Amino acid sequence: MTSIIDATPSQTGPVAPNPARVLVCRGCGTEYPLIAQHACYECFGPLEVGYDAATLARVTRADIEAGPQNLWRYAALLPAGQDPTARVTLDPGLTPLVPAAGLAAELGIRAPLWVKDDSANPTHSFKDRVVSVALTAARGLGFTRFGCASTGNLANSVAAHAARAGVPSIVFIPGDLEQGKVVTTAVYGGDVVAIDGSYDDVNRLCGELVETDEFEDTAFVNVNVRPYYAEGSKTLGYEVAEQLGWRIPEQVVIPMASGELLTKIDKAFSELVEIGLVEAPANGWKVFGAQSAGCNPIAVALHADTDVITPVRPTGIAKSLNIGDPAAGLYALEAVRRTGGWMDYADDDEIRAAIRQLARTTGVFAETAGGVTVAVLGKLVASGRLDPDAETVVYNTGEGLKTLDAVAAQVGPTYRVKPSLRAARDAGLLG
Repeated sequence: MTSIIDATPSQTGPVAPNPARVLVCRGCGTEYPLIAQHACYECFGPLEVGYDAATLARVTRADIEAGPQNLWRYAALLPAGQDPTARVTLDPGLTPLVPAAGLAAELGIRAPLWVKDDSANPTHSFKDRVVSVALTAARGLGFTRFGCASTGNLANSVAAHAARAGVPSIVFIPGDLEQGKVVTTAVYGGDVVAIDGSYDDVNRLCGELVETDEFEDTAFVNVNVRPYYAEGSKTLGYEVAEQLGWRIPEQVVIPMASGELLTKIDKAFSELVEIGLVEAPANGWKVFGAQSAGCNPIAVALHADTDVITPVRPTGIAKSLNIGDPAAGLYALEAVRRTGGWMDYADDDEIRAAIRQLARTTGVFAETAGGVTVAVLGKLVASGRLDPDAETVVYNTGEGLKTLDAVAAQVGPTYRVKPSLRAARDAGLLG
């Protein structure tokens, strides 16, 4: 397998330099070339992309603002995609940053509150960001089939990206996944494999499949090309800072499954400060994590003041967050502790109520993960952990139409009348 930086460049004109330099172990620091590898051979720690500081330092706000109206405006800060002709992408990104004054008033938040609404992406979740980056890297590495282990949204995105690129796909999902997510994956025509087990069982199987000869040409976005996949999440941090006028919010609340999204948004803020594109808030920024009560091993570890994250068997309606053995849990704990944030969790009833509250106050219909985040936001304010006088951004990572069952029994017609003026009057519609 070739290295990304050895891939054949575009012949259509000059291409910006790739700032990615190596893969580096988060545990022991061992470095590897930019190949398809996700774990360190020395300590089995996870690998992430290491960048050339001088290349990053040359990036300016003007460079970014002159870029396309999607995540590729940040290509100079990413490990793949500098050549537009080599991208595997639906061009996600630049999703709305929605002012949430009504929600803030109900929760007692006095400072500006924003919802970063990533349901506006092409397949209606933030996964389009990570998939665009991962599969662009995968194409550069020579893979000819795309795949993943998924709780739903990732499968949607991989199948759609593969269809756009004309590449076969195979995605693996838990057998009890919401029907909306199964349909919005299968419609793209790739292979969908339902596994009789949890997401952790699915992920374990995919980790074994990548080692077989039959799957040597398959890029599993969250397994063998995971270091590149994870970097796509940084664009959620870059965008918020740009949309706020090149300013980092004082507080962010982020849903957690593996914990990787939280760590990468925090990393994005740090990178922007390090290369001089923004200044850090006077008191820094605080990172808060949100989990479902049915799958909360990272938050439980934080509450117990331990680094021991005990795997759980997930339950509850927030299936997109149901990763019982979170790969980046320790790094999420580190980010939250370092920034002075916190984590909490919400049960199914709280999630349902928060979905409806967000929709009613902002016009944003979130899937269950968004309900988790908003419910936890309320708990953080009530407990005094989150400062109501500090600007806050909460992240909605997916579309409510994918998880209709969560609230379907609680909402419906307010009135039911016959088609006549008298019936409308009798029902109280005319006063």
